[in-house]
Amino acid sequence: MNQIDDIVLIAHNLRSTHNIGSLLRTAEGLGVKRVFLTGYTPYPLQSNDLRLPHLAAKIDKQIAKTALGAELLVTIKQSETIEPILAKLKAENYVIVGLEQSPKSLPLAGYQPPNKIALIVGREVEGLEPEVISACDQLLEIPMLGRKESFNVVQAAAMALYHLRYPSSL
Repeated sequence: MNQIDDIVLIAHNLRSTHNIGSLLRTAEGLGVKRVFLTGYTPYPLQSNDLRLPHLAAKIDKQIAKTALGAELLVTIKQSETIEPILAKLKAENYVIVGLEQSPKSLPLAGYQPPNKIALIVGREVEGLEPEVISACDQLLEIPMLGRKESFNVVQAAAMALYHLRYPSSL
C-alpha cells in the first residue's frame, strides 16, 4: 500500500466547535500530525492565549467534548490569516490542496497524492473562499450521488484524509 510521508490539515473559517473537535479526532486517527486552525475557526486553549479566559475555557471545553483527547495528541497551530501558513507550507514543499466543488476540481477517487500534502477544508455552508481557492495548487471534490450538494465538512474531510492516507486501498 502506497502511503504518503506527511499530511497536514487546514481548517479555515469554520464556526462549529463540535466540527473542530471531530476534525481533530479524525485527523489524529488518520495520522495527521499538524492541524492549522485559521481565520475565525475556534481553537483549543493555548499557552499565552489572548482571548478572555472564560471564553477560551468555554470554547476549549466544547472542542474537547468531541475531540475526546485528540486535541492533546496533534500539534495545533492557530492563525487569524491563512496566507502565512500557506507560504510556509509551500516553502516546505507541500502541495496545497483544497477540498471544494469547482469546474477545476479533480475527483477524489483515483487521485494519487504527492508525498507532502496540505488539505484545506472551509466554511460549513459556503466552502472555501475564492482567494483561498486561487492559492491552492489543486482542488479535489467528492462526487455527489444524491440530491444534496455537499457533505458535512467533517465527513468530507474524513473521506479525503482516508483516501490521501491510503490511496491504493480504494
